[in-house]
Amino acid sequence: MLQLMKLDGSIGDFDTDRLAESIDGRLVTKGHPDYDSLRSIWNAMIDRRPGLIIEASTEADVIKAVNYARENSILIAVRAGGHNIAGTALCNDGIVLDLQQLKRIDVNSKEHIVKVEPGISLGELDKATQAHGLAVPTGINSTTGISGLTLGGGFGWTTRKYGLTIDNLRSARIVTPAGEILTVSDESHSDIFWAIRGGGGNFGVVTEFEFNLNLVGPEVFAGLVVHPFDEARSIIKQYQTALSQVSEELTCWLVLRQAPPLPFLPEEWHGKKVLILAMCYLGPVEKAEADTKPLRAIGNPIAEGVGPMSFLDWQSAFDPLLTEGARNYWKSHDVEQFNDSAIDTVIDAIEKLPSEECEVFFGHVGGAMTRHAASETPWPNRKAHFAINVHARWQKPSDDNRCVDWARDFFTALEPYAMGSTYVNFMPEGDNNLVASAYGENYDRLSKLKQEIDPDNLFRSNQNITPLLAGNAAAKTDV
Repeated sequence: MLQLMKLDGSIGDFDTDRLAESIDGRLVTKGHPDYDSLRSIWNAMIDRRPGLIIEASTEADVIKAVNYARENSILIAVRAGGHNIAGTALCNDGIVLDLQQLKRIDVNSKEHIVKVEPGISLGELDKATQAHGLAVPTGINSTTGISGLTLGGGFGWTTRKYGLTIDNLRSARIVTPAGEILTVSDESHSDIFWAIRGGGGNFGVVTEFEFNLNLVGPEVFAGLVVHPFDEARSIIKQYQTALSQVSEELTCWLVLRQAPPLPFLPEEWHGKKVLILAMCYLGPVEKAEADTKPLRAIGNPIAEGVGPMSFLDWQSAFDPLLTEGARNYWKSHDVEQFNDSAIDTVIDAIEKLPSEECEVFFGHVGGAMTRHAASETPWPNRKAHFAINVHARWQKPSDDNRCVDWARDFFTALEPYAMGSTYVNFMPEGDNNLVASAYGENYDRLSKLKQEIDPDNLFRSNQNITPLLAGNAAAKTDV
């Protein structure tokens, strides 16, 4: 018998022998030699001990796991990539449904379509699609999982030209809280299809995504331009002006942090505060020099490492700064423009960096993603803007309070300049009170659909959208 947490927060005893006999995957409990590795996720701040891990190897396993959790009112979390900053892939004492073994990728290069299972990482997807000079618009870290990224929205170097990840989703197969398997699209179960394009894991477990593919690479013009932090105020102003002069084929983000040991950066600058322009140009390489000039001509750079490279290499370029096992805490605002006061707020925060790994980045989104109505998907902010990630990252538990406080203080100081929306995939543990504001006018529609699809809030280990008529038990979001 296993003791597992029920949806009402109580602990009950459950016989899992019949479940173990019925699935093709395996059940892992406390004491199993693989237990600790399977409950380890990207953010080391999250240390939860599920009562049972169900390692699914087929879609049928997913259905059986969902049915078992629902029929027994057991708390369930869903793990795919395990990158979510809030650690929603894990729960204490309940069930973790692990999808990491579901890794099928089917590329239809003729029709520019790809189907993928939820255990796929962005790097694995890029490798399969770049073999044909094609790509799905995704994020910037190759070890991120496609499932969580997509369900929260998804943006990166290709967003300005091709839109968000959810804008390229054609259909999905989903196991609902009732244990039904549905194929959802604009033509079939369109309400659920609408909801999963940004509404997170609130509406079921996606077992297959079907995306449009776009022409990208295999070579792009990309890299970094590094500026001294002393010039940050001028650089940020010039950066914002230059963005209005460049084509949608060029994306440029801004990063403020202590300089990592970049191979093209003079050693005397390693560890010093810098401002970095990170850019990726998707147009013809022969036009790259001219089309990137408005940004590359800014200020007096310390060093530049920009040029032709494979898109695969660029997609994994930031992996060394985002490795698994560090302690991470993020806060995020959407900001349309930075005036002088907002820039001063950013500079003040960087002057107080609490660790050598902490950073702030301006993820500039616009272009193609703005040509969708705010109500077309749950992602509400379709204006060109900066998704600001206040990224606190450190190694020692003894630094927790100092680093978390830095991120929270900066978030609060930047609030007067923010747009009110935020990216749900950047929301840390404890920020569920911000979910409604993150979805804006789309939240009521999401909450009503949640009431229809998941009235008991079975899927609540996420950035939770509570059912419209939720009672106290259903409204709980503890994991």
